[in-house]
Amino acid sequence: MSTKKENASLSEKLKKILKNFGPAFFIIGYVVGTGSVTSMVVSGAKFGLSLSWALFLSCFFTYFLIISISKLTIVSGNTLMYNFKKNFGKPLTIFIITALLVSIVSSVIGVMGVVAEVTMEWISVKTSISFLNVPIIAIFFIVLLISLFWTGKHANFIKAMSIMVAFMALAFIITSVMVVSESGTSITGFFPKLPIGDNTGIIIAGMVGTTMAGVCLASRSILVQEQNWGIDDLKTENNDAMSSMAMTFFISLAIMISATGTLYFQGVPVEDATDMMHALGPWAGDFALTLFTLGIIGAGLSSIFPNLLLFPWIISDYTGTERDMKKPLYKTIVVLVALSGLVVPFLGGKPVWILIASQALSPFIMPLITLFLILLLNKKEIMKQFKIGVGLNIALWATFIFNCYMLYVAINGFLEFI
Repeated sequence: MSTKKENASLSEKLKKILKNFGPAFFIIGYVVGTGSVTSMVVSGAKFGLSLSWALFLSCFFTYFLIISISKLTIVSGNTLMYNFKKNFGKPLTIFIITALLVSIVSSVIGVMGVVAEVTMEWISVKTSISFLNVPIIAIFFIVLLISLFWTGKHANFIKAMSIMVAFMALAFIITSVMVVSESGTSITGFFPKLPIGDNTGIIIAGMVGTTMAGVCLASRSILVQEQNWGIDDLKTENNDAMSSMAMTFFISLAIMISATGTLYFQGVPVEDATDMMHALGPWAGDFALTLFTLGIIGAGLSSIFPNLLLFPWIISDYTGTERDMKKPLYKTIVVLVALSGLVVPFLGGKPVWILIASQALSPFIMPLITLFLILLLNKKEIMKQFKIGVGLNIALWATFIFNCYMLYVAINGFLEFI
């Protein structure tokens, strides 16, 4: 009898832990997706670990943004966009929401392009199927995602995709360890001189944009509200934010190290999605191609699905209404955003660079979001006795300066890219 009680107690504790870290898993699942893999592989292949500082700083400053957004939501009882609308007016808030929509749609376009191209490459190499092409594969995946949304039976699918991503992340971590140990040099040997030119600006902006994603930060506020966290949960929220950023950094760094060892040292450039498939070889052997393909499919579909929901969520956030995804307007938005994934498969283009460019859009609105956040957190009418102290103020102003610098880098990167 006591064993059953102990098992029940253990099960309840596990469920509580998973519930408390739900938002962390969402952030890791969203950030460490196809966009992150693409940015880190391209960066590692082109520049070794030279840009690892951008990855570290983006994770470091994102931590402060996450805990700040969470604290604002918990204390005020309102989500981020609703707070923005209430305190800074509709025009500026609508501008931010429009920028987030552009980021969402461009991300779906780039991610589906990469997923379809990688899948097609695997089919052509590993099978004798000849009737499939990139547009057909893209249509299949989009119909699958819309069907799952329409029926509401997506929970198990997302879990399955997350497991595939976890295997790919583990493979990159193992590969990175093997790369360092078999190279016979210290980790400092992976740092060439700081790169100049060759699309450096847009790659840096893309790396920062995939970690410090405006859409992801806006959704953080919604997830915290759904968790029903209160003042007593601030410590839990801080631990959640710390764990999400630490895991994001180490997984992303492992991908960069793997690409450095397998592509940079061999002088293999990454121009197409299929070029990234070599990032796990030769250490993963013949299974590298299949493992990378499954991981990219899992990462792609598990990041596209939240993207389909995020714009309706943000609209609900802005209007302060219930997040009822059965509304005809929300269903229409979801379908239209999903169909945008057909752009690259049908019209062509380089999905790798489209995806990196889509992520590089995030720095354009981050200074404004950070500034609004600082002003709100220091407003006594909103925060009452929970106004932020000197330490967090310094951290957020440093984040604001970093975001302004990233905006400068992104603008120069786009001008160079164009």
